[in-house]
Amino acid sequence: MNKKNLLLVLIIFLALISGVLLGNLLARRANGSGFSRILSHSKVDDLLSIIKSQYVDTVNVKEMTEELMTDVTSKLDPHTVYIPATDLENVNSELEGSFSGIGVQFNIQSDTIMIVSVIRGGPSDKVGLIAGDRIVRVNDSVFVGKKITNEKVMKKLRGKPGSIVKLGVKRHGTREILHYSITRGEIPVNSVDIAYMIEPQVGFIKVSKFAQTTYTEFLNAIATLRNQGAKKYIIDLRENSGGFMDQAINMVNEFLPAGRMIVYSKGKSYPRSEAHSDGKGSCINVPMVVLIDEFSASASEIFSGAIQDNDRGMIVGRRSFGKGLVQQQLTLPDGSAIRLTVARYYTPSGRSIQKPYTIGKSQDYEMDIVHRYLHGEIDNKDSIHLKKNAPKYKTFGGRTVYGGGGITPDIFIPRDTSEYTPYLNKVINYGYLYQYAFQYTDKNREKLKSIKTWKQMDNYLDGQDLLSDFIRFATTKGVAANPKQINISKRFLLSQIKAYISRNSLGDSGFYPLLYKDDKTVKSALQSLSKK
Repeated sequence: MNKKNLLLVLIIFLALISGVLLGNLLARRANGSGFSRILSHSKVDDLLSIIKSQYVDTVNVKEMTEELMTDVTSKLDPHTVYIPATDLENVNSELEGSFSGIGVQFNIQSDTIMIVSVIRGGPSDKVGLIAGDRIVRVNDSVFVGKKITNEKVMKKLRGKPGSIVKLGVKRHGTREILHYSITRGEIPVNSVDIAYMIEPQVGFIKVSKFAQTTYTEFLNAIATLRNQGAKKYIIDLRENSGGFMDQAINMVNEFLPAGRMIVYSKGKSYPRSEAHSDGKGSCINVPMVVLIDEFSASASEIFSGAIQDNDRGMIVGRRSFGKGLVQQQLTLPDGSAIRLTVARYYTPSGRSIQKPYTIGKSQDYEMDIVHRYLHGEIDNKDSIHLKKNAPKYKTFGGRTVYGGGGITPDIFIPRDTSEYTPYLNKVINYGYLYQYAFQYTDKNREKLKSIKTWKQMDNYLDGQDLLSDFIRFATTKGVAANPKQINISKRFLLSQIKAYISRNSLGDSGFYPLLYKDDKTVKSALQSLSKK
């Protein structure tokens, strides 16, 4: 792998590893008062007290305490983390069913907040904000420039339900700044990104995380697809970093006959807990396939491991992350929290999915995915390196599976590098594909408004000279055209551009069908379902 390809891998990895860490499995919840009772006076308390009262200079003891908490938890396993009180709400909102805000999706381009889409029926929709608007003022202060970040934007736009935020908006075709007062409200957080008929009789469901409402969303998706004629299903858990274990258990239960083991967990102070299917699922006899990759972790591995060990469906893709530790969130008196590893979970055959790690060396652990890329596992099944003498287990039907490092798929799909070129890497790394798609959507909103489905969008965009237009755009950004490399990457470039334009206009329902139209993992899943 050359350096530019490795850079692309590193960017993808760093963007997603945070999702794995934030998606830590929560087996139980504990309240703050219960945890505070186990705390006791210690040397650390004495030391901090002495420093505060007697040290020669004035120091920030609170800041020292925060650093100490982070340092102590870093000496444990890679998934035990300390969460400061200031971050807890945002961290928890990743897995909660909703948060309070104004109801827009945005990105930052040219140092300006661009509204990509407005959630229908949400606070912004009610006052008249539309996709393409630029937010330039927040609460009467200018809010543009190189210093704005996604985190700063979310802190400004989110807030308590019923609170008001004032926005100054620049709209395409309007010279003056438009002013809005928006009352924040509850915004749903969807974890089922899309459910659609990918082929006659085949329903496709993509689950991005296992949040509080995932099971309910999943049941609604199944019901909708069944009404559209679905008799087989593809469940896409790629890049799903996990979440609540109970949501994964409930989803697996829909596919298993009565009395089958789904998962069990146990720890030093955590008694063995087992989950079994009750036979009341809605899809017990329905053919199904599960898609996973190296970023599928935690609850995703519970789901795919239970399906595989019970010989219920095929697992297609690449070896999963390997996160088999159970976290319990413990709230501290000051409003901060610790996500403490209290147990390990095991698949029905008895295998632990947790990959090896060394206590206190989380950096090496986090680099595991990069190492997989470097030694070729992502490109070649024969390069998969499990722990030496990895224990063997038997599935319900007698097949051999291995523990010690994630879920190894039944059908391996290597990463497709046939279209990779330096030109493609550069326009991806600098975000030019996405920027061009937004600019195109912004200029053609009136026409795109008349397009209602992804198939209509696909047909319309096929008639546009998108590639030539994009090459000109990239040239203005300093990326010189390279005809040979562009020809090699042509299909991929057009696929990405069309998918992003469709997302800007139709949302995820327009994005994923176009993105997965030529996806090799999806095609393999369809082929598997076509066999008896």
